[in-house]
Amino acid sequence: MNKKIIASGKRKTAVANAYVSDGTGLVTVNGVDVNAVKPNIIKLKIMTPLILAPIVAKKIDVKIRVSGGGISSQAEAMALAIARALVKYDKKLENVFLEYDRQLLVADVRRKEAKKPNRHGKARSKRQKSYR
Repeated sequence: MNKKIIASGKRKTAVANAYVSDGTGLVTVNGVDVNAVKPNIIKLKIMTPLILAPIVAKKIDVKIRVSGGGISSQAEAMALAIARALVKYDKKLENVFLEYDRQLLVADVRRKEAKKPNRHGKARSKRQKSYR
């Protein structure tokens, strides 16, 4: 049986799409092997869903396309996309991911606050007062 599953994940402005198909455990990020990803902590964050499901991870190939955001946001978006795809592949993994970390299946909806007019710099900064 040849399953092909597509799932997506978002974090801030980073968007990741994971394409899962039957295979030998190969994981690629934007056409490059995941082992080329540096630093290692980012690679570990990407691989978390596959580490939690080692039996399924050996039977599938994962291709990830990611864009936008910084490296940390991209890594979290990729982990979210992989975990969602694995749950579609094998429904039993849902409880495993939820018990480990809910962020693997539920997106973090926090975004950068919009800047307001007549403020200096950031969204909540005020103009400095001087009473002298």
